[in-house]
Amino acid sequence: MRKIAVIIYGPPGSGKSTQARFLSAKLDLFLFDTGRYLDALVHDPKNQNATIKRERKLYDAGKLMTPSFVLRVVRERVERIARANSSIVFSGSPRTLYEAEGLLPVLAKEFGKKNVYVFVLDVPISVSVKRNGSRYICKSCAAPLLAEYYPSKKPKHCPVCAGPLYKRTDDNPKKLVTRLNQYDTRTKPIFALMKKEGYRVHHVNGKPAPFKLFRTIYGHIKK
Repeated sequence: MRKIAVIIYGPPGSGKSTQARFLSAKLDLFLFDTGRYLDALVHDPKNQNATIKRERKLYDAGKLMTPSFVLRVVRERVERIARANSSIVFSGSPRTLYEAEGLLPVLAKEFGKKNVYVFVLDVPISVSVKRNGSRYICKSCAAPLLAEYYPSKKPKHCPVCAGPLYKRTDDNPKKLVTRLNQYDTRTKPIFALMKKEGYRVHHVNGKPAPFKLFRTIYGHIKK
């Protein structure tokens, strides 16, 4: 089976991670959730060097981390995955033009441009704010809890593994404003670059229920 790379973009709360998990399970793709990977990296108590402390401060403020740092970490990971002959799905990465300019050549070399699928989940700001304000993540299995479709208004346990739930530091309402601005000014310009370089970029309505959104994304890949 040919190797493929799928990149899923969208503002905070658009469902990037959920769709990446679905695709990973359906197509046996290596799931590389950049946000969670960086979250775990900068908040690992064993990592206390100056670089990690600097990046942690940016992350916790809702700002994009230093592009050169993110590019190095992501590129090394992608190359290892590709060398293992595995396909991959990204959730929101690369996040800046700098990162994209450094990572796209790697993707082209390892997977081929025609095997790279890019999806942008478009949702209104009001939806993004609502979803982020009620989002929980499981500490044990990292599965997100979709509060909009969950019966309890005060969930305590993960519906997947029954592990404890927590709120991410960057889901704070004040930080969300910064994150939305960063997405508009630093991530959206990547789409034009990708189109210019010959990559297919599919814009998808991100408002429908996750299973309906997955049908749309999966349908594009099957074609």
